[in-house]
Amino acid sequence: MADFDREPRGIWDEYDWERFLQQQDQRTEKYMELLEKYIDDPQRDEIIAREMGWTNTAGADDWSAEVDALLEEDWRCQEEEPSGEVDNSAQSFEDHVLYRAAFALTVWIDKIFDQNAALQNEPAAIKLATHAALASAKLAAALSDDDVDELGMTIAYLKRALKAITVSLDSAAKLLSKKLIAARQYSILQQRLFQVRDGIITLMGEYRGEWRRRFGSEG
Repeated sequence: MADFDREPRGIWDEYDWERFLQQQDQRTEKYMELLEKYIDDPQRDEIIAREMGWTNTAGADDWSAEVDALLEEDWRCQEEEPSGEVDNSAQSFEDHVLYRAAFALTVWIDKIFDQNAALQNEPAAIKLATHAALASAKLAAALSDDDVDELGMTIAYLKRALKAITVSLDSAAKLLSKKLIAARQYSILQQRLFQVRDGIITLMGEYRGEWRRRFGSEG
């Protein structure tokens, strides 16, 4: 993005990518707030463009492209990569054992919701489900590219997946304390969450080891 200088790019470590992703989160949040505020204003596009600092864009197409790029979760696909590498990585993340475990977790949580209508409006339950799904999405982003130049980005996404799983673990404990899920359900849920959490931690260690092997110490 224009406000995060990536030239000359070099090779970013996990902390460079983390700062970049945090900045994009802030910009996305600001855009969504402005969109909600001015949704019915006939001058909405011009107002939002000005507030976002896009006043120098040449036209509507440029402005739309900026929005699309801002809201694109896995924006890496826009970068130039050899076509064979993109196709292979896009197909492989779904076969990774860790991603399959995370996806299966989200399916299992959905079944719990279907069995217990009381969970539909329970904040802890909603946080559990949304963050489990978020972890799955971040794992997909992390595992979709093993390019050596993107090791730092992979680690940064894994850290985000780990954070999401940690939130899910806390939410699950709250559901048990409120007796909204049975002890057996919690035991299975906790086991599945720890399986994903431990897998993320192991994978982060492997990628960090590969980073050190190729580039020396992190940071």
